[in-house]
Amino acid sequence: MESLLREQWEVQHKHAPEEALQRWRGLCGVVKNHKRRFRFTANLSKRYEAAAMRKTNHEKFRVALLVSKAAFQFIQGMQPSDDDYTIPKEVKDAGFKICAEELESIVEGHDLKKLKQHGGVTGVADKLATDSTTGIPSEDSDSLDRRRSVYGTNTFQESEQQSFWMFVYEALQDMTLMILGACALLSLIVGIPTEGWPKGAHDGVGIAASILLVVFVTATSDYQQSLQFKDLDKEKKKVSVQVTRNGYREKMSIYSLLAGDIVHLSIGDQVPADGLFLSGFSLLIDESSLTGESEPVVISLDRPFLLSGTKVQDGSCKMLVTTVGMRTQWGKLMATLSEGGNDETPLQVKLNGVATIIGKVGLLFAVVTFAVLVQKMLSHKWGEHTASRWSGDDALELLDYFAIAVTIVVVAVPEGLPLAVTLSLAFAMKKMMNDKALVRHLAACETMGSATNICSDKTGTLTTNRMTVVKCCISLAVKDLSSEGSVSELRSQLPESVLKTLLQSIFNNTGGEVVVSRDGKQKILGTPTEAAILELGLALGGDFQAERLAYKVVKLEPFNSTKKRMGVVLELPEGGLRAHTKGASEIVLAACNKALNSDGEVVPMDEISINRLKTAIDEFANEALRTLCLAYMELGPVFRELSLEELHQLVPKIQVMARSSPMDKHTLVKHLRTTFNEVVAVTGDGTNDAPALHEADIGLAMGIAGTEVAKESADVIILDDNFSTIVTVAKWGRSVYVNIQKFVQFQLTVNVVALAVNFYSACKTGSAPLTAVQLLWVNMIMDTLGALALATEPPNDELMKRPPVGRKGNFISNIMWRNILGQSIYQFLIIWFLQKHGKTFFFLHKHDDSDLVLNTIIFNTFVFCQLFNEVNSREMEKIDVLKGILDNYVFVIVLGSTVFFQIIIIECLGTFASTAPLTIMQWFFSIFMGFLGMPIAVLLKKHFPVQP
Repeated sequence: MESLLREQWEVQHKHAPEEALQRWRGLCGVVKNHKRRFRFTANLSKRYEAAAMRKTNHEKFRVALLVSKAAFQFIQGMQPSDDDYTIPKEVKDAGFKICAEELESIVEGHDLKKLKQHGGVTGVADKLATDSTTGIPSEDSDSLDRRRSVYGTNTFQESEQQSFWMFVYEALQDMTLMILGACALLSLIVGIPTEGWPKGAHDGVGIAASILLVVFVTATSDYQQSLQFKDLDKEKKKVSVQVTRNGYREKMSIYSLLAGDIVHLSIGDQVPADGLFLSGFSLLIDESSLTGESEPVVISLDRPFLLSGTKVQDGSCKMLVTTVGMRTQWGKLMATLSEGGNDETPLQVKLNGVATIIGKVGLLFAVVTFAVLVQKMLSHKWGEHTASRWSGDDALELLDYFAIAVTIVVVAVPEGLPLAVTLSLAFAMKKMMNDKALVRHLAACETMGSATNICSDKTGTLTTNRMTVVKCCISLAVKDLSSEGSVSELRSQLPESVLKTLLQSIFNNTGGEVVVSRDGKQKILGTPTEAAILELGLALGGDFQAERLAYKVVKLEPFNSTKKRMGVVLELPEGGLRAHTKGASEIVLAACNKALNSDGEVVPMDEISINRLKTAIDEFANEALRTLCLAYMELGPVFRELSLEELHQLVPKIQVMARSSPMDKHTLVKHLRTTFNEVVAVTGDGTNDAPALHEADIGLAMGIAGTEVAKESADVIILDDNFSTIVTVAKWGRSVYVNIQKFVQFQLTVNVVALAVNFYSACKTGSAPLTAVQLLWVNMIMDTLGALALATEPPNDELMKRPPVGRKGNFISNIMWRNILGQSIYQFLIIWFLQKHGKTFFFLHKHDDSDLVLNTIIFNTFVFCQLFNEVNSREMEKIDVLKGILDNYVFVIVLGSTVFFQIIIIECLGTFASTAPLTIMQWFFSIFMGFLGMPIAVLLKKHFPVQP
């Protein structure tokens, strides 16, 4: 079966081709309920429709851009005039001078003419009653409400939560349940006139009640899953941006943004609304999500239009929000397109394969069983010479045979297998959320359990998310800054010229900022590295705002992970230009030929001073400190220049890659995945990590320090930026994988025994010991209730001591087949013994309802065999299957509920479930035979060891 699954029912963990997704759907020939089976899989037809609509939108958008560029040539000489625009009364009454529709047309159409008519970006800001420096001037609730009423809120339309009754309706779409429902109706129509009321209605009412019970239990389980996914979806959409409002800069949810807000964007951010560029440097925007164009767009005052949903690829800027919510380009696109759902996970596809293969076998058994039962009936009638005479009882018997055959299909087709994956994943995702890990893609949760390599970005992941400057080398001398008063001492020792140059570099060549909070205190914003350097500058007596105002920035180059540097060119008050750069120490040092000495003089560097600085850098690095130099630099690639043969030899040995570029990381991950067939997890937080996160089987991004681009590329977001959380994710991933294996082992055992018992009985005796109602109850035990019990087992530390499954590990392992076959043979022999010698063993020959009592004992024994086998399935290899059982309250509740309802079915529902009350000894026998499966399992594990 495993080779068949691997050949036909296997898809990639990520970015599976449409052909593969389409192929396995075409193989699903035996599906009882399409709505349930394919609920959590991608809707390919909607995807094709969405792709066509997206292509049309891209074409329209490209045309609009081309037209706007062409029109710009004719606009240059035109004088701006706003005579053509009339302010609507409601807008004027609210205190604004431009309406939402006008703003929408300016940004959407890239209309520079209209923008000039309104006085450019600053003119639009004035008409929005906002200040380009301090933002929206008031946080008075009335003024904010007026702004919301005129321009709207930054929220998007979402599909409504499906009601519980819709899940009931979908559960009723099961073809076999529909057929059984028809059988129940026919049974009532034929049974009541034939046998009278209420006896003639027992079978029909029993089947109908069982169907309703199955439907409501199924719908409840599915509804709970949908609620969990809805909650997780809300968490995924929580995105914050830096906003200046009322003169204060703060983090704010993108859903709180209003037209007129001033938003600060930097590398890795996603543009949260449509707007206009106010100021910034080297801003490159990736508009591929809207236009389909892969080339980034340069944004400046000449082309100031920023669109929601696009990403900042390079640079930084301040943006004036003009259009929010469903009025934005992104909002309109999302309103017209349906994404068609997430790709199904590899386990879902595999278990769909298992369900389909077993379903076909079960369908064959059901047809043969029905044929054998009918043949036995016809032979009996032929022997009694009544073949030409058919009574209502004969019709009821034939109908009962048909119901049994259909119910065999119900039990044989394990429809719950692929849905158990979803149940287990939903449970794991909810628990992982409590452990500070947000799963964005279902497949990542199960794939993490197979991870064989974890490539971790060091800074912000393995180290804490806060940095301070503890050592420095200034004027060729090393200073320790970790003790109290050391910074003040350093300040007194530095020449004034050196201090001035240092502060100039610190406060101007930075991606961070020093702002004043509402309580009047200074607050440092930016990455941990930037914050540490700014903190040193403040401690040295520097004034951030004064330094920024003292010099004009001619050019700013934000930190670029490819070049490993950031730089700024300043125009000095006394004339001339000065460039500052900041980057990797060893690379910068190799490019330097001069240094500042202790007197503040610029002197050439000789071999002695170079070696002294190299030694200082090595000492800092050996103390696990992050080193940076403030100077000019050139970048020395090594890894990326290796040949394929060299990579093949080097990659397995690599433990650490220093100063790696985004493509270095991407190359390493790709080689691990393709050449060495490893399942690779990658952690990262920056834009430079995005290619590797996207390429990896599982991408894990940092939630606090991570950029939006990194988070968008990731499958899991580590909300607390704690590396130990990554271990938790791996543990839950393994737990999901193992739990599904447990459930498959349990369900296949029930399938094999139920098919074998009914088929053997039909062939041997001409009747089936398990009726339709009883089989429906067994189906619920092994399907919905079994999934709840086994698929929600919490992880334990023992899981991390096992080797990872890897890419080519067998899902249905040899260990599982041993347990399935061992338990199946035992259970079949017990039921065979009861059928053969049960009446003698229990002295039932003189009993009026001997057949009914024996079949009830068989049914009861069969159910308790499944209950104890459910406990056995908690551990596939270990002998102690009871360890930690009380920690899983769901398992205990399911087990207890099953026993309770089994007692009710046997003792109270005899007329509907075709059962008879049992004696204490008969109950004891049933329970003991079920319990005997546990020592059988121990013997199998001890004396029949197999390789996984």
